[in-house]
Amino acid sequence: MVLKFSKLPELYGHGFDTVIDVRSPAEFAEDHLPGAINLPVLDNEERARVGTIYVQQSPFLARKLGAALVFRNAANHIERSLSHHEGGWKPLVYCWRGGQRSGSFTWMLQQIGWRAEVVEGGYRTYRRLVNRYLYDDPLPHRLIALDGYTGTAKTELLAKLGACGVQVLDLEGLANHRGSLLGEMPGGQPSQKAFESALAARLCLLDPARPVVVEAESSKIGSLILPPTIWSALRNAPRIQVAAPIEARSAYLVSAYDDVLSDSDRLRDRLSPLRFHRGHETVDGWLSLIEAGDKKALTRALMEQHYDPAYAKSSRARKAPVIANVDVLRLDDAGLDSAAVQIRRVLDQL
Repeated sequence: MVLKFSKLPELYGHGFDTVIDVRSPAEFAEDHLPGAINLPVLDNEERARVGTIYVQQSPFLARKLGAALVFRNAANHIERSLSHHEGGWKPLVYCWRGGQRSGSFTWMLQQIGWRAEVVEGGYRTYRRLVNRYLYDDPLPHRLIALDGYTGTAKTELLAKLGACGVQVLDLEGLANHRGSLLGEMPGGQPSQKAFESALAARLCLLDPARPVVVEAESSKIGSLILPPTIWSALRNAPRIQVAAPIEARSAYLVSAYDDVLSDSDRLRDRLSPLRFHRGHETVDGWLSLIEAGDKKALTRALMEQHYDPAYAKSSRARKAPVIANVDVLRLDDAGLDSAAVQIRRVLDQL
């Protein structure tokens, strides 16, 4: 049986035991349904080979070779990866467009007695549903932006709020980036499609009747672009303003960005292009602090001479209301716990 899904939450709530993506590893790496496992019936080279024969020689020859490879690989997966499943196992299978790859693999699973089904339209259907959800449909959630100068530990505060039951959306976590010039994280960022998949999946889990707290961001997080509906909602969201003394912010950044601050070459590469915006004298001062290894002085200089002026300029252009101001004197666990309690009280009154 081929299953048809018309809305993204329906697909995420499929009810099957396992979702199997039978596309090639390269296709899977770019993007896939959240939680899916990859059991390719054609690997990258085999898929390219079959495609070349289809175009340059004959569709019949390509299908003949493809069938042999698909069944051989499927048999290996059944023997090596799936043999532990009992008879009541229910897998949901998809490929690029719900065609021969997923159909053949699902047929084999069904012959064994497993209750396997295929997603109609495959991955292409899934992407259409994601695009509609993020780009076309109105966002059903009410966002509250957690705002404040760089170094006010908004990401950690967001985690504290999530731990105490507040609905949160961690855009930087989904993007694997700290959202600033020096924000790269180990492992790099996901593809734009994979980011959108993770974002859509997280939103579908949230209750539209309750507010969702999200850290204020620009329209890009690293190289990834926020979908227009999300960006518009975030830009216009009521704000909870977090403030902390610059000494506390500097100490926090020294700890949170130690990996970046310890890599002098990387720092120079990232900061040198700012000469156009901040001037040679200012950037030369930063480079001198890098050379001296004075991380605390460097973070303070970057805040005072770059991040804070940029934030103040962008704040003047915002029209969204500030619904609460939260002052955090110390950006340690106790201080952030106290701030989270204050924010929770504000949210309870909305």
